[in-house]
Amino acid sequence: QVQLVESGGGLVQAGGSLRLSCAASGRTFSSYAMGWFRQAPGKEREFVARISWSGSRTYYADSVKGRFTISRDNAKNTVYLQMNSLKPEDTAVYYCSAAITYFPFSPSYWGQGTQVTVSS
Repeated sequence: QVQLVESGGGLVQAGGSLRLSCAASGRTFSSYAMGWFRQAPGKEREFVARISWSGSRTYYADSVKGRFTISRDNAKNTVYLQMNSLKPEDTAVYYCSAAITYFPFSPSYWGQGTQVTVSS
């Protein structure tokens, strides 16, 4: 069992930055691939980024490529999402997830989400 708790969301102006964190419980954190998804009001949840268990592989949605960076610290059981050059369309609830495999990435666990609001 893995429990995930996100933090770091908030209100930011367009062009600004935020860093989301996801703290995981359990001693097996380093064996999971981790990912971030987001869900805007009235829209389906969409993939944002994923990272392999070692951190050596990452993959991003085209909409965030070049602006967002996913990373992890296995010693701290934490995964991060650094978000730069934020746009109003990035406004959403951001969810952390854990999966057994990097690809295909099929989440087994989800966090409760953290709200990110980007004002224009």
